[in-house]
Amino acid sequence: MTNAEKARTLVGLYEAPEILRVVNIWDVVSATAVAALPETTAIATAGHSIAATFGYPDGQIPREIMLDMVGRIAAAVDLPVSADLDDGYGDAGETTRLAIGVGVVGANIEDRLKPLADSVAQVEAIVRAGQAEGVDFALNARTDAIVRGGDKPLADKLADAIERGRAYLDAGATCVFVPGILDADATRTLVDGIGRGKVSVIGLPGALTSTEYQELGVARISYGPVPQRVTLTRLQDLASDLYAGGVIPEGTRALN
Repeated sequence: MTNAEKARTLVGLYEAPEILRVVNIWDVVSATAVAALPETTAIATAGHSIAATFGYPDGQIPREIMLDMVGRIAAAVDLPVSADLDDGYGDAGETTRLAIGVGVVGANIEDRLKPLADSVAQVEAIVRAGQAEGVDFALNARTDAIVRGGDKPLADKLADAIERGRAYLDAGATCVFVPGILDADATRTLVDGIGRGKVSVIGLPGALTSTEYQELGVARISYGPVPQRVTLTRLQDLASDLYAGGVIPEGTRALN
């Protein structure tokens, strides 16, 4: 598929009745392992995990290193790739253009609770960049209203997320990503306020299942850095077992 075709496919996955489930990856081998599963319809990168791969704190990896990795991932799979592009690296429109150039057709880009007018302008710049490249770029516009909302009551954080989410959709975003552990009531409030099929969530420990979120009208669920943490936990446990005289488990598969 061309970039334009992959972008249309990704937008269609957001708009489908079934929730879009993406298990976040961080390098080529994790991407190809997940892409090989018949249930996988799209690939989503985890910015935190890619930064950790290169030894950077979350949000501090240089743009060129991030784009190099997401480009390698996009070249290695035949599925649409949505990339975590942090806050757009100071120029979200140009970052989007560069991302499309390496094969990315969608992204999460954070607002970090910048003034609403600035955040809306950022969304507009991303949308324009996609249009200029002939791609219906699938922007999963992230608002940090909950995770950066401090000590404000949850009701106020949800109201902020709804205000920002509506503004981002009006500016051309495909979906609105509201990270945080959301119970059924909070999710219902967001979906009622932003729109059914327009809210994206993260599946952290303590969150609802993807099926429960789907029933509440959520469009997408991703898992952020957690898949990498699970993988590294198992690697560390394996190393401890081998140091203690264990053996490689039966059923270990060659995935590369």
